[in-house]
Amino acid sequence: MRIAIGSDEAGFELKAKLLKYIGELKHEVEDLGCFDESPVIYADVAVRVATEVKDGRADRGILVCGTGIGMAIAANKVPGIRAAQCHDTYSAERAAKSNDAQVMTLGARVIGAELAKSVVRAYLGSSFADGPSTPKIRRIMEYEASLHAKA
Repeated sequence: MRIAIGSDEAGFELKAKLLKYIGELKHEVEDLGCFDESPVIYADVAVRVATEVKDGRADRGILVCGTGIGMAIAANKVPGIRAAQCHDTYSAERAAKSNDAQVMTLGARVIGAELAKSVVRAYLGSSFADGPSTPKIRRIMEYEASLHAKA
């Protein structure tokens, strides 16, 4: 699987650890920024990662900021993207299996590196399971399409 990953300065250190870990899991991973601990606008990084996924250049995206909240909000502005904030393995698994979330966000100030690795492993090890959630995902996509058509 090809993974696009990004962070702001608050998530930079955790992102570096996850880059290495995702490689150890035998996934291809591309770092889309930030590249040091200088302040950045996290929305720019989130949209960059989400767009890579939307355009098919990455299978999944992972974003890291202080809480994971801002990155999730920004990534969800990219049409067709469903980003989920995850801080435990169950939520990460369900984000993929039930919600078909193509992007996962993490908060470096919320969880430690070892838990983050477990969360990433659960997310990358899960895939969408067509079932009871399928009509719900379709409805979200219908709302999104109709709202963008009105804009």
